[in-house]
Amino acid sequence: MEDPTTIQEIVQRLDKLTPWQQKQILNSVLSFLGEPIRGTPGKELLKFIGLFPPEDLEEIKKAIEEDCGHVDASEW
Repeated sequence: MEDPTTIQEIVQRLDKLTPWQQKQILNSVLSFLGEPIRGTPGKELLKFIGLFPPEDLEEIKKAIEEDCGHVDASEW
């Protein structure tokens, strides 16, 4: 059962979002439908190899491990 008014409103507002936001909406819709989310093929990421010095990557990894595993319930 579809609601043409809701669909029209969604489509009209999508144009106001950035491309990144539009992609996030698409991923959410795919998730709701149980469809796989398409990411960037690894082949396209190869151009980034060696872009960061190893010590910078280690620092980033450490920050992720320390900070991303904790949820502050008061921030939600």
